[in-house]
Amino acid sequence: MSRESEADRPGEAVPGDALPGVLPEALRAELVAFRRDLHMHPELGNQEFRTTVALKTRLEKAGLAPRVLGIGTGLICDIGTETGEWTGGPGMLALRADIDALPIPDTKAGCAYRSTVPDRAHACGHDVHTTVVLGAGLVLAELHRQGRLPRPVRLIFQPAEEVLPGGAPDAIECGVLDGVRKIVGVHCDPKVDAGRIGLRHGAITSACDRLEVALDGPGGHTARPHLTTDLVTAAAKVATEVPALVARRIDARSGLAVTWGRIEAGHACNVIPQHAELSGTVRCLDLDAWRQAPDLVHGAIQEIAELYRAKPVVNYIRGVPPVVNDPAVTDLLRDAMISRLGPDAVEDTQQSLGGEDFSWYLEHVPGAMARLGVKTPGDRTSRDLHQGDFDADESAIRVGVELFTATALLDAAEVVPGD
Repeated sequence: MSRESEADRPGEAVPGDALPGVLPEALRAELVAFRRDLHMHPELGNQEFRTTVALKTRLEKAGLAPRVLGIGTGLICDIGTETGEWTGGPGMLALRADIDALPIPDTKAGCAYRSTVPDRAHACGHDVHTTVVLGAGLVLAELHRQGRLPRPVRLIFQPAEEVLPGGAPDAIECGVLDGVRKIVGVHCDPKVDAGRIGLRHGAITSACDRLEVALDGPGGHTARPHLTTDLVTAAAKVATEVPALVARRIDARSGLAVTWGRIEAGHACNVIPQHAELSGTVRCLDLDAWRQAPDLVHGAIQEIAELYRAKPVVNYIRGVPPVVNDPAVTDLLRDAMISRLGPDAVEDTQQSLGGEDFSWYLEHVPGAMARLGVKTPGDRTSRDLHQGDFDADESAIRVGVELFTATALLDAAEVVPGD
């Protein structure tokens, strides 16, 4: 159940806590209301028109000059430049949020801000991510007006994270990384207490690709499988033997796994079908192995299918590479969090098997993603992402805003003038 917890109370001062205070009560209440409004009006990838307008309106109210991306949804906003747009000079730090929702129903009972859109829900916390980056932007804009923001910062509100291969490649094509020197983001984690973040050097998510396979044969009578292609057996062999074969052709430490989610073939018990289909995912923990995966998977499918005289057509759909956190940027996030909430507010986290298109940004600039705790401290209910009852402890909004604000200020302090 979403509520403000003890983690929302100001903590004791710690070394390095001389950074400006972040969230006055009025702004904190506004951000909670903004998040709830997004939660009630979720929009799917590349359809986030209402969300884009809401963000643009609020940023303009703050005196900023947001720019909607050329793809029609999502926007960027530069803070700390005279024109609101980067015109050269030292690169900026970018704060990235994803703004889309999922095509699943919101099943939370008795929730006043439950989704009002059938079969649509912010069940991955993107409404929280968006609100956190908006809040950090409003705080940084005020610091800039006071002459206390040493270096420009860019806000990136990216559409379509949930749509393979994600909206990040389109956003990059629109120029969101022009002038960006490093990038940071957060992802809600329902297993981490609100008031804390999880960090990891190196890979923090996995690669995730989609795989579709069609098998064809002449068909025939089940009494005479030797005279035709026994397509159901061929499909079963592809389903069981391809994952094992791929696993034996790459270092086991890469965690490359083919997993099927759908298999269809035939309509009658005594007819060998002419067509069969399989679809699933390819997940991988290692970036180099992910780059080898398409050739390995294609080869294994071809080998098994031909053994059973089936003709395969493989559609290997690239998803996202792993998010590989840059150690220096990860340490910057760690220092920023400690400066605001102390060393106990940071915990180590494991690499997950989920995919995240934040990884595409890291193909161009160094960056890091933190796991933002959204579990109410003391709550023993097991919750997960991509489930209809997902919700976040809203005290995490303040924590995320403080994290990003402190990161921007510490990053500026580390930069040598004229670099």
